[in-house]
Amino acid sequence: MTLELIETMPGLPRRREDAHKGLFGSVLVIAGGRGMAGAAALAGAAALRSGAGKVRIACPGEVQATVASFEPSYMTYPLPHDEQGLVDFDRARTHLERLVADADVLAAGPGLGSSEHIRRLVAFLITEADKPLVLDADALNALVGQLDLLAKPGPPVILTPHPGEFSRLTGKPAPRGSEERIDLAAQFAARHDRLVVVLKGSGSVTTDGRRYHVNTSGNPGMATGGSGDVLTGVTAALLGQKLLPFAAAQLAVYIHGVAGDIARDDHGEVGMIAGDLVDALPDAFLHAASDDEPVS
Repeated sequence: MTLELIETMPGLPRRREDAHKGLFGSVLVIAGGRGMAGAAALAGAAALRSGAGKVRIACPGEVQATVASFEPSYMTYPLPHDEQGLVDFDRARTHLERLVADADVLAAGPGLGSSEHIRRLVAFLITEADKPLVLDADALNALVGQLDLLAKPGPPVILTPHPGEFSRLTGKPAPRGSEERIDLAAQFAARHDRLVVVLKGSGSVTTDGRRYHVNTSGNPGMATGGSGDVLTGVTAALLGQKLLPFAAAQLAVYIHGVAGDIARDDHGEVGMIAGDLVDALPDAFLHAASDDEPVS
């Protein structure tokens, strides 16, 4: 398999003077569960700080008030939940169909937990929701054993696994070394035309099976709970701003790493937390290149 190395970084188009929020994407984040409200909040806040025009978070009703309390700029919607405090897909489906219809981009996984209902939720998002989709964390675990869903035609899907999640998806040992990481991620992406894979870690690899990029931003301080939830929100927001899937994933990984470097400079690698990444995103975007043409 011949892969093209992409070294140039995409930029966000310059916003025109009469811009309105409808131009920059409505992002629906499906996330959160009992004890994991913060995961949903981090993803939602990151999407806002990455330029999304509107962000809504659908979460179990049990944690809605908590998720809403973190940030007034996103909207929250309660979903029916089971006795574990996780989304009950059978009862939530009608609510989700309405929310999905009003969204431009979907993101799912942070803090969702593990259950048969979550597996059916992920299957619904891939096969029926008909919107570009970012899957991370518990949504990736729910995809194990259901990879055939990705073979069906549909909008693009971006997966953002860390090596352990990638190992569970593929049923193979976690890849080691840069070349193995590139090869295995590209082989996996190449089997599914609609797929972009971000294999996270030092030198995160972004690939669609035909080309790849190895990220150079970021630092070990980002190895902290919630960092991946932030990347989920950034990626979804960039998709909503009309970047193509590979470019959105590539730029999201870079910006996420730059935010981590800013947070490290402010707090040190030991003391930084995922919320510091969200706070650093505005400055991180100042480092991103902009096109000369405004958003149309």
